[in-house]
Amino acid sequence: MEKPIVNYKTLTRITKALSTLRDPEDIVLIAVEGISHALKVKGCTLFLFNPKTNELNIAGSYGLSEEYLNKGPISSLKSISESLQDGEPVAIYDVTDDPRIQYPEAANQEGISSILSSPIFIGEKLLGALRVYTTDPWEFELGDVSFVQAVAQVVGMALEMCRVRKGLKDSIDILKGMRDMSTLKQTRRTPFEGVPKSFSKEEMESEDSDIHILSS
Repeated sequence: MEKPIVNYKTLTRITKALSTLRDPEDIVLIAVEGISHALKVKGCTLFLFNPKTNELNIAGSYGLSEEYLNKGPISSLKSISESLQDGEPVAIYDVTDDPRIQYPEAANQEGISSILSSPIFIGEKLLGALRVYTTDPWEFELGDVSFVQAVAQVVGMALEMCRVRKGLKDSIDILKGMRDMSTLKQTRRTPFEGVPKSFSKEEMESEDSDIHILSS
């Protein structure tokens, strides 16, 4: 599998776009779609942690089937739990042969080989997780991990600001007011639909590149 070139320009595009958004669904969409295109992977999902149930609830996803997303509740104690407990990214090379995967059969049927999970923290508080899924077995390099980690932190701060503005008690409460992501995908276009994976050499080396968020 050809590894993409992820540089500071790519990270800047995504973080700049995230910093201008106020709606949580837009923040989530930019993050999962931007990472998927930038790393040229199968997909990406953003979860929010529910402290009452110890589950990870899906806030938004890109590139994965509805069947896989609805496979069952995601337990923070069973699904790559060490990442959430230790606060560090965890890479799973083979989902079919790793006890840290809660639903290995479902992952295999979805065509997933490897997963990178990066926790999202606000201070000492666990907000959720950002997970990247690949079709081919992938040994994630330091640059890949650092990139996803950086986006996860920016997403965390952006969602926390949404929570404060809306006067919500917990970050998980953000899900209650979010629009359906499937309908959102049809009515909005992000600046990363087909952009990161089609960067030319000239674009990567250019000083600046404008970002336009197109509203419905």
